[in-house]
Amino acid sequence: MQTAALQLETLDTLSLIKYIKELEERFNRQIWELTNENLLLKEECAIAKYKQYARSSEQFKLDPNQKLLFDEESVNKNTKGPVDDIEYKEVKSYKRRKCGRKPIDPNLPREDVIIDIDESEKTCGCGTKLTKIGEETSEKIEYEPQKIKVKRFIRPKYACRHCEGTEDEEKQTVRIAAVPPSIIPKGIATPSLASHIIINKFEDHLPYNRQEKVFKRIKIAISRQDMSNWQQYIYAKIKPVFDLLKKAVKKGPVTKMDETTTQVMGEKDRKDTQLSYMWLVRGGLPEEPVALYEYRETRSAYNVKEILEGYKGFLQTDGYEAYDSALKGNKDIIHAGCFAHARRHFIEAIEISSQAEAAKTGVQFIKKLYEIESKLRERYKKEKYEKYSDEEKRKIFLRVRQLCVYDPLKKFKEWLLKVKDEYPPSLKFGKAVNYSLSQWDKLVVYLQSPYLTPDNNESERLIRPFVLGRGNWLFSKSPGGAESSCGMYTLIQTAKLNGLNPQEYLQALFEKAPEVSSPEGWEKLLPWNIFKN
Repeated sequence: MQTAALQLETLDTLSLIKYIKELEERFNRQIWELTNENLLLKEECAIAKYKQYARSSEQFKLDPNQKLLFDEESVNKNTKGPVDDIEYKEVKSYKRRKCGRKPIDPNLPREDVIIDIDESEKTCGCGTKLTKIGEETSEKIEYEPQKIKVKRFIRPKYACRHCEGTEDEEKQTVRIAAVPPSIIPKGIATPSLASHIIINKFEDHLPYNRQEKVFKRIKIAISRQDMSNWQQYIYAKIKPVFDLLKKAVKKGPVTKMDETTTQVMGEKDRKDTQLSYMWLVRGGLPEEPVALYEYRETRSAYNVKEILEGYKGFLQTDGYEAYDSALKGNKDIIHAGCFAHARRHFIEAIEISSQAEAAKTGVQFIKKLYEIESKLRERYKKEKYEKYSDEEKRKIFLRVRQLCVYDPLKKFKEWLLKVKDEYPPSLKFGKAVNYSLSQWDKLVVYLQSPYLTPDNNESERLIRPFVLGRGNWLFSKSPGGAESSCGMYTLIQTAKLNGLNPQEYLQALFEKAPEVSSPEGWEKLLPWNIFKN
């Protein structure tokens, strides 16, 4: 203290003022840092509570009294030009909510139950027999518990009692028909049973141990180990189908990817507690869509390179850095971003940040882009545009989209740049702003292709069935089990994308696969070919 006092005494007035100003700046900076640190800690605590207790829906209603950032006139102005020959007329309509229950599918089998009055009541008091003048009909659904029957395959044996085969040595002494090819040779499972078990687990999220109990209730002994073994055998048997789907997923103009964690036991040189990853690739031709699931031990960029090897086109993903690393220097793939992820950051800022009002503005900008996209897609589904070919319609749609969103996108970026320096990047709202700016070049890529959408939500929807199932079966007992699980998810979700009933597709696939002996035969078993004549 004495040394400090002596130093202060030796300082002249100017130096003392300069020293005090430096102290003031240092203290102000420390106050600013501590304030931001305090806000950051509060936000992290609020985020943890929000994710644990709040609803998962990202729907958000803006204040009806808040003025719109855009008006419809600014959008309609931009639609004029090369598409003036297309007439846009929006008619507001009101759809009355229908009351009562929905009609029952007319294709379901019907069983008529006649509920008639007694014969004694069919005579009038005057003695005249009553005449039927009509009837009232109501329908109810009858449920029959699942039934299992046993198919007995009987193969008669034949032999010659006269010479006992000595006169026909070229053929067997005892003759019997060959065993029909089966998806699981020497097993008790038919294609119908195998497809039912696979659908139960990978579509309805019913693990094998629970299915074992269900079968036990109807007096059938099928162990969980048997079902697991059948899954592995089926996967190995139809492996050529998966090889074809891996090629088909890269044929389309747009591919979308996402990934999520999974627990796999028995991985080489890895602990059972380490997380592995399930990768999803949504791609293929528009008329032949594919949902491909791939198991990998890590989340590294190497997996993206390996999965997309040979692909040329657009890749749409979230902001995970591995995709950027994997595509660095790759001129064949154009990386598109996801507005839904950008919006998600603003939504979280609204829920937990002190800058909620500013975050609402960001949500409103993105909401406007989605409204424009929705209206344009609805317009181009109408029949009055049938005079154009599909390719012409896509070009017109893309051009109109570019014109309509030009002004909203421009204002959105100007607003982001304006508020960027006003809020610390460490806080949630600052992160939302910086995320949108850092992803901006990828976010606007969707303006380059009519096959692209503003977000990557489709791949997130496709990975959700795996996430739901993971909550029930928890882990895979081996890498082989994880790979075959990917195969089953691939078959089921690809069938659904092609408008098929997944169980009907699996049963047909399992019935026809044992008879295939050529690459052309496997081509015919793909979802878009299997039911063609």
